[in-house]
Order: sequence, then C-alpha cells, then structure tokens
Amino acid sequence: MTEATPGQTVGPFFHHALAYPGDSELVPFGAAGSVVLHGHVYDGAGDPVPDAMIEIRQADASGVVPAVGGSLRRRGSAFTGWGRCCTDAAGHYWFSTVEPGLPFFAVTVFARGLLDRLFTRIYLPDATDAVDGLVATRETDGRLRFDIHLQGPSETVFFTFPRT
Repeated sequence: MTEATPGQTVGPFFHHALAYPGDSELVPFGAAGSVVLHGHVYDGAGDPVPDAMIEIRQADASGVVPAVGGSLRRRGSAFTGWGRCCTDAAGHYWFSTVEPGLPFFAVTVFARGLLDRLFTRIYLPDATDAVDGLVATRETDGRLRFDIHLQGPSETVFFTFPRT
C-alpha cells in the first residue's frame, strides 16, 4: 500500500515569483469605460492578509469570455479577461477592468496557510441572480468594492469543484 504524500500549504511566495508589471490592469487605469474593482483580504481574526494573491477571470463588456492569449503581455493587445494582483501590506488588492457583460467576476484566492486555492465570485451590484454575500458595493466614485474574508463570522462563500 502506498502512503499519500502530505499536503503542502500554498505561498507566501506570490509577491516574489508571480507578480509582474501591469498584472492588475486588464485595461489601462482611467481608460474610457474602465472601472476599479478593489477590496481587502482578511484572515479569520479580521486582520489584513499582506501576502495573498487574487486572480480574476471575466467576460468583456458585451458578455463574451475572451479566448485570447497574451495575458502577461497585454499592453496594446486585445482584452484578455484575466488579471492578477498581490495584496499590499494592508491586505488591499485592486484591478482596473471593465464591468463584465455577464454579472460576475470569477475569483481565485491564494494565501499562506491554504492547502489549495479558493474559488468564489464577485457579482455586480445590480445582478439579479447573485449569491448572498458575494455582491460588490458600488462606491460613490463608481469603484466596485468587495472584501474577502478567509474565515470567521463574515467568511466569504467559497465554491468547491470536483477534481478529475
């Protein structure tokens, strides 16, 4: 009988190995039609997580999920619908993107202490089929805010998918 290999936690190497210039800019910051999606990542005690990494995948403004390569070198290229952002010392993340024509952003969370990545969604404020607790708040300046809570009484809803 073969023994299973023990699990390993992910991170906290993201800031050193996976970040790259412009990773959180799916469209240039301040471009016509752009919106900022931002928030904080908190641990179970409510403290900011300064070394998490968030990835988003989304449809474009017309509702089409792009099938375009080149996400790492998107300057001047087509909208790819994918971005990555490492949190700062205050646990803050942000993306400059467009509001998706489908009513949500697909989100993946990587953080120290996790045995695997976490999956969730961020729904637009006016989405009619949103999951409770997964709706972004539109701020007075038009930005979308969504805080991610890894554990605790305000824990974000995370999805599981069967492995094949």
